[in-house]
Amino acid sequence: MPITDPIADLLLRVRNALTAHKELVEIPLNSSKKRIAEILKQEGFIKDVQVIKEGVQGKLRIFLKYGPHRQKAITGLKRVSKPGLRVYVTKDEIPKIFGGLALLILSTNKGIISDKRARELKVGGEIMCYVW
Repeated sequence: MPITDPIADLLLRVRNALTAHKELVEIPLNSSKKRIAEILKQEGFIKDVQVIKEGVQGKLRIFLKYGPHRQKAITGLKRVSKPGLRVYVTKDEIPKIFGGLALLILSTNKGIISDKRARELKVGGEIMCYVW
């Protein structure tokens, strides 16, 4: 059965792996998921990302990050724009979640980027998810 929302699938698999205190999670590969994982690594929410060339599609291996007492580095993930309801913002409407502490991931004409990068480039786009 095909997955209708691959971004929601990525977020759900990461959330479930964090709840189970797994060290890593493997997800079917596509370019959007890979870019989101790279942004999470750049922002310090995960340890590492690897692309595994296996089969036709390949896999994305995400190494999760925990604090010294097994606290999760990611405490929340929220899918904002869904296949049935897209949420778009202009460059001036990009929200700051939790006073700017949460990461916003946007799909723009410059690619999939973080909210900080979108403000630097002065571009808006589709809000994909929040991570805090």
